[in-house]
Amino acid sequence: MTNKFTWYGHAALGLETGGYHILVDPFLEGNPAASVKPDHVAADFILISHGHGDHVGDAVEIAKRTGAPIISNFEIAAWAETQGVKKTHGQHLGGGFKHPFGYLKLTLALHGSELPDGHNGGNPAGFLLTTNDGKKIYMAQDTGLFGDMKLIGEEGIDLAVLPIGDNFTMGPDDALRAVKLIQPKMVVPIHYNTFDLIKQDAPAWAKRVEAETKTKVKVLKPGESIEF
Repeated sequence: MTNKFTWYGHAALGLETGGYHILVDPFLEGNPAASVKPDHVAADFILISHGHGDHVGDAVEIAKRTGAPIISNFEIAAWAETQGVKKTHGQHLGGGFKHPFGYLKLTLALHGSELPDGHNGGNPAGFLLTTNDGKKIYMAQDTGLFGDMKLIGEEGIDLAVLPIGDNFTMGPDDALRAVKLIQPKMVVPIHYNTFDLIKQDAPAWAKRVEAETKTKVKVLKPGESIEF
């Protein structure tokens, strides 16, 4: 089975696995780096890592258009229902569930999570997905460095998706340390260059990672994909 990963810009991600389209943190409208409009993106399932507007983004509108369930922590899932989303699935940190596209576990993330309208967004999370063909994908989303990334790495990660923008998340130095803890086969940097405040040199970071670890780095432009 071929798995396809797409970076739409910022922390908006697409994953195609087993015939399913999974959309992650779909901040597209108002995102200067976005490569696709909300009404053009495909989604069978939508994952939201935390409550900030640059991650909730257009999730509600896309869920209503496509009928895709929103999967997130319990608080965000419940909030989505109040916004008119008919199908949701709430989980919590450390908890996993076998969805049609694979086994999804919510991981720790060091960040905030208040929703754009001021409601409680619960605990921020990353996503550890085991696809139906056994691939392990860790989408850290917005987080600082934490030591338990080593435990996540013990799963045997095929693809890690890590923020490098600094200021709000890990910067290049800590993201390099994260790669050393996780030891994924491949890593894709995200959450950088959307705004001047998080401007980074991703190719330079990639050279550091490949010089100091065995991990391969794929630096994507918004809209670009990789298959694995």
